[in-house]
Amino acid sequence: MSDQVELQAEVPREMYGLRLDQAVAQLFPEYSRSRLQGWIKDGALTVDGESRRPRDKLAGGEVIRVAAELESIEEHSAQEIPLDIIYEDEHILVLNKPAGLVVHPAAGHADGTLLNALLHHCPEIGQVPRAGIVHRLDRDTTGLMVVAKTIPAQTDLVAQLQERSMGREYEAVVHGVMTGGGMVDEPMGRHPRHRQKMAVVGVGKEAVTHYRLLEKFRAHTHIRLKLETGRTHQIRVHMAHINYPLVGDPQYGGRFRLPKGCSHAMQEVLKNFNRQALHAKRLELWHPDTGEAMAWEIDLPEDLQRLLAVLRKDAETYDYEL
Repeated sequence: MSDQVELQAEVPREMYGLRLDQAVAQLFPEYSRSRLQGWIKDGALTVDGESRRPRDKLAGGEVIRVAAELESIEEHSAQEIPLDIIYEDEHILVLNKPAGLVVHPAAGHADGTLLNALLHHCPEIGQVPRAGIVHRLDRDTTGLMVVAKTIPAQTDLVAQLQERSMGREYEAVVHGVMTGGGMVDEPMGRHPRHRQKMAVVGVGKEAVTHYRLLEKFRAHTHIRLKLETGRTHQIRVHMAHINYPLVGDPQYGGRFRLPKGCSHAMQEVLKNFNRQALHAKRLELWHPDTGEAMAWEIDLPEDLQRLLAVLRKDAETYDYEL
């Protein structure tokens, strides 16, 4: 399912002295800078019929032509998988992702993913790279995601993520009793020994997580988190780094522990909570077509509500000051 792109534009005289990559970013704003640079380097974007380098300067009056194919995702099949759609129009789709749903096909998850579901729900989204997926949630993280249904919408949403104008807030339950909110500003990258994991590393990419307290229990805390950056596993790694790992986290949660004297019901809930207790609660963005400010908020899933209920019951039993 590929899509041929044919573009043409004359460079205005006022762009005299601009680099080629800077000029085409202005001439074709519906496409991302990285995509345009790729076309320049591949020779799919030409200047007066010739290939140029991204840094080459323009004089004005040249004719820019693009003859390129968008990435094909034809190897991925459309599959009828239920989607909990919160909002949809011709440009974007906002959904509530359940636990257990992988976002994009990868080794070990060739199908049965959100991407496969999107191809079935909206076949034309196959012409958008990665089926319009602009940000991801881990397989067992629940909550709100936005998907672009067109290339211009995808370019705009990616820019919002990069400019940090898209707001994403999460709720989580962590081990340990926090005394107050705060911020974790620690760079992240691949774990030096366990390559399937992420870690706080000195030469990693910038990663900033803000958190505040919602509710305290005897041995746990319910928190709200806001991301400035969107690194892989960012919340899970940052919370583990400050010694408040997420309940149920199989990779970063550390040794399983139960509070002293907890009820049988609480033991059962904690032992059987086998995913990270993390939910994408709120999403804010600027609509890529209208520019309107939009926001959505979604309730916690049943398993997280059940976990919080049993923690409250335990706190009341011990007359713990919430």
